[in-house]
Amino acid sequence: MAEKRRVFKPESRERAVRIVTETGKPIGEVADDLGINETTLASWFSRAKRAEKGKPAEVDAEMARLRRENAQLKKDSKELVMERDVLKRCMVLW
Repeated sequence: MAEKRRVFKPESRERAVRIVTETGKPIGEVADDLGINETTLASWFSRAKRAEKGKPAEVDAEMARLRRENAQLKKDSKELVMERDVLKRCMVLW
């Protein structure tokens, strides 16, 4: 059976990232100490670094939305090309 996802409050995330930055310990060690997944802490850390550089989280969300939309449009265009080709073949046979 799948595990239930843990939800962390923003304060907890900020505190964990602050521990990594202030102590200089590796992310894996801090993650083990706090009992969280190393990948989770690494993603929080990278988000915090991007936010410091002036790239807000809204930009990341917008980029993700646009990538999904782009993938959907590519899929739709392939379907339209296939449909056009079928119609061309029908016209030749007609």
